[in-house]
Parts: sequence; C-alpha cells; structure tokens
Amino acid sequence: MTTTTTNHHLSPAFPGRAPWGTANKLRAWQQGAMEKYVQEQPRDFLAVATPGAGKTTFALTLASWLLHHHVVQQVTVVAPTEHLKKQWAEAAARIGIKLDPEYSAGPLGREYHGVAVTYAGVGVRPMLHRNRSEQRKTLVILDEIHHAGDSRSWGEACQEAFEPATRRLCLTGTPFRSDTNPIPFVTYEEGNDGIRRSSADYTYGYGNALSDGVVRPVIFLSYSGNMRWRTKAGDELEARLGEPMTKDAVSQAWRTALDPRGDWMPNVLRAADRRLTEVRKSIPDAGALVIASDQESARAYAKLIREITGEGATLVLSDDTGASQRIDDFAQGDARWMVAVRMVSEGVDVPRLAVGVYATTISTPLFFAQAVGRFVRSRRRGETASVFLPTVPNLLTFANEMEVERDHVLDKPKKEGEEDPYAEEDKLLAEAERQQDEDTGSDDQLSFEALESDAVFDRVLYNNAEFGMQAHAGSEEEQDYLGIPGLLEPEQVELLLQKRQARQIAHSRKRPDAEADLLELPAERRPVVTHKELLELRKQLNTLVGAYVHQSGKPHGVIHTELRRVCGGPPSAEATAGQLNERIKKVREWATRMK
Repeated sequence: MTTTTTNHHLSPAFPGRAPWGTANKLRAWQQGAMEKYVQEQPRDFLAVATPGAGKTTFALTLASWLLHHHVVQQVTVVAPTEHLKKQWAEAAARIGIKLDPEYSAGPLGREYHGVAVTYAGVGVRPMLHRNRSEQRKTLVILDEIHHAGDSRSWGEACQEAFEPATRRLCLTGTPFRSDTNPIPFVTYEEGNDGIRRSSADYTYGYGNALSDGVVRPVIFLSYSGNMRWRTKAGDELEARLGEPMTKDAVSQAWRTALDPRGDWMPNVLRAADRRLTEVRKSIPDAGALVIASDQESARAYAKLIREITGEGATLVLSDDTGASQRIDDFAQGDARWMVAVRMVSEGVDVPRLAVGVYATTISTPLFFAQAVGRFVRSRRRGETASVFLPTVPNLLTFANEMEVERDHVLDKPKKEGEEDPYAEEDKLLAEAERQQDEDTGSDDQLSFEALESDAVFDRVLYNNAEFGMQAHAGSEEEQDYLGIPGLLEPEQVELLLQKRQARQIAHSRKRPDAEADLLELPAERRPVVTHKELLELRKQLNTLVGAYVHQSGKPHGVIHTELRRVCGGPPSAEATAGQLNERIKKVREWATRMK
C-alpha cells in the first residue's frame, strides 16, 4: 500500500506554516511517520515530535487518510485544554474534517466527522465516549498523551472510554513525566537494566528538527543577582542566585527574584524588551511572552511591562472566559507582549513568539520543555528564539539538555548492597515537583517574605555551551548579548557568541581592579554547583569539625557556633557554598595552629 493518496483532499496551503518551499506537501518527518503507519497499520501508534514540529498536521493528515480509506468512520480528538480543543477543530476544518468542539452529550450532528474534547471532559463522562467508540469505527487522537498520566482518574477514564476504539494515535512532544504513573495506550519495554521505558513508534527530536530548519535555535539568557528574604521563623537570609544552597533556600531565593516588587523582574523584563526590539528589526511582528507562577504575579508583571514600554500587555488568565480569544487576537496581531499563567505553556500555537521570560517556579523537565516549545516554531529560515531565565541549577541543566531525547521511565534503578543516601531527598523533591506540575503555583509554599533583589546578567547558554561573563543590568556588556541579530543560522549564533565573549574578556582585562566588582570568569569556567555537591561540602565541613573536636576538646555545637560568629551567615544547613568554603578554610586554619 502506498501513501500517494495521503494528501487526497488537503488544502494546497496546508500545513499553513510548513518550512520554506514545502507549503503544499508534508515535512519529511511527517511523510516518514505516515509511511510507517500505513505500512504497519497498527491499532496503537505513539508519535513523539518536538514542540513546533507539526504534530497536528501529521495527525490530521493521518485522520484524513483513515477516513478516506474507510478504516474509521469518525474521529475523536482529546486535548489538554479548552483552547487547544478549539484549535484542533479549527485546524481540522481547514482540511475538510469537521469536529464539534462544543460536544457534551447525545447524538452528533450529521455534518460532523467527530468531536474535540478535553481530558477533563473524558474524565467526567468516560462511558459516553466508550459508547460512541463502540457504535462506530473510531480514530482517537490523544494530544499530549502524557496528561493521561496526570492523575489516576484521567488515565483510568481514557482507558475505559477508548479501549474499544478501532485506532488510537498518541501524540506528545515530551514523552516523559516527573512521576511513574503509566500512560494509557503507551508501550513500555524493559531494558537490560530491568527498567521499563516508553517505546515510541516514531520520534522526531529537537536536534533533528533544528538541523532541518523546522524549529528555531534557542538562546538562553541567564540572570543572577543578590536576594534577601525573611523566613517564617523571622530570620533574614541573603544569597546570590545560582550559588549552591539547600533546596528550601533555592526555592526562596528563586521566589524572591520573581517578586515584582524587587529589582530583579523589572531589570530582566527591561532586558527582554530590548532583546525584542532587536529581534523585531528582522522579524517585525515578533512577540514576547512572560510565563508567570500565578494570577497575582501575572497582573503585576503586566503592570511593569506597561511602565517599562509604555504599551499594555495582553493578559491571559486561565479562569477568564475570554482567554482563548485573547490568545487568538495576540497570535494574529503584532502587539509586543503577552503575560500568561499556564495556559500558553503547552500546545498553543503563536508562531510569532520569539522572546520569552521564564518567571515561574515550576521546575519539572516536562513543563520546561513545553514552555520553551512556545518559542521554537519556525516560520522562515534563520529565526532565533531568546528565553530569559533565573540562574537556577535545574533550569540551566534543562536548557543545556534541549537536544536530549527522553523516554518515560516507570521504574527506578535499585542499588545493591547499599542504601541510596539521597533516596529520601529525591522522594521529597519528586513530590514537590509533582505538586508544582499540577498546580498553578498560587498555593502558599514555604512561608517567607521577599525583601530585596537585584539582577546581574550571568551567562548565555546555547547548543550545550555557555558564554559570557557577569555584567550589570543595563551595561554595555549586557547590551552586547541582547543586540545579537534576530536572523542568524545556528552556526552563526555560536560564532557570534564566541566573539562577544572574547570582546568582553578583552575589555575586562583593561579595567582597573577597583571596577572589577563582578565575578571575572567566563561562563564555561563558572559552573553552577549541584545540590549534591553542596551536600558534599557540608559533609566535608562536618568531618573537619569532628576532627577538630578531638583536637580541641570542645563540643560540635560550640565549634559550629564559633564558625558562624567568625565567618558570618546562617546555620550550615542554610549556608551557601561560599559560606561553607569559608568555614572549611577557617577550621583548617584553627587545626593547623594547634599542631
């Protein structure tokens, strides 16, 4: 069987945003996935394609083929959100497939080929959809299928509703979750290590899409700065964003940076707006998006943008009945800024978005990948995307792993003969991530009060490499990186970043020592230390203190208190790497004197 009829009744303009020169045909990966499907004719098919690659086009082309060849008689699309449900119906209508996005119950109008519903809707009435699947041969398209593992109820409802379906097509840009809930209709295969991982039928990763010019290269601009906050106990803590510290302190420093009343957010928004101005010289309708933690913050950021730019920002709140229309209006217009909480993090198609500000504390790889996916949809060759981040180790790791293809892992490897010292901590972290992945961030996490923040340009991350030295917000050095042209080939981006860093280092060497008040090290020599490395520092300090106990005869507590008095800073559990190193140095000094 051939695929010559796959475009049987597709509009010549479909897909509307195909890469240059292929507006009337499928992209190579879409054609390849179609050929594999048509050849194998599987009941279940999992297609993994990076955000922005064109999963909708592939799915609707396949639906058209299956309807045309009478393999199925109707189509059901299941999407994560109300907005995406309507977006699917609109895309399907462009190629002659009519889906009812308002369907709730009862018989379907004769003019429709099927329905578009949400996972939540299926969760409420699984038997309704099971009956529809049993009555007529049905193709079910499960968009961003990982959502079916979000909660037991959604997964079980999908399993019950679509178990009788003739064909099931699962789509995702992120085939992994932060938990180990199995995803319905996804095949898991056990590896040699005994761990079960999801197995995709067709994969098209970010690296391949970048090589093909289907997606934009992403430049990540990371900002550090000093944060000061008050804990629930009333203690005032201060830390530099990006320095290794406890998980709680990282969370509080991060939230302090995102507080709209401090200086970090206004400075980062100002930098992002300057970057947007530069990008719009090459891409006149380029837009920018702030992804906020909660509605209160989103409103405050929109107010800051008005103060900084003199223009209002499109505000998208998930409980606002006009949210979908606002997104559509922004997508079709040329306004500069949009601020949203979560709704725009996944699947929403606004191809002109080219600049992003990651202003949320959600730290799961799934959410990060989907959020960055909003900016990578390429419309013409040479477009670049720019995403502004706080210098937080997790986020920088995700940014450096953009091209890593992941599978959903069901099992955790077990260590033989020894206990995992981080098992409990990993469990707590997974629990925190799971809550963050499901909530909008409006809940009161660790109680604290943000007092003060400032912003410092820290580094640029691109293609798994880091560039730049720290620079003050608003400085010429920062502007050097913000002013990179918006239209460049991927290899040109890297070359330009290397030149910018070399120029910054040369300027730095000419400055008097008195002016060198920031960390004078290139980014690649300035790694962000991981949380586990911080634990090693604390372990090293405790070992040295234990040795000094035997030398001095003083109790542990007395020595730790004296170290805090001499070196300053909070207890060891809350101290930064710099503070721990100072104490290690000091206790060694004391031990040497006693010899």
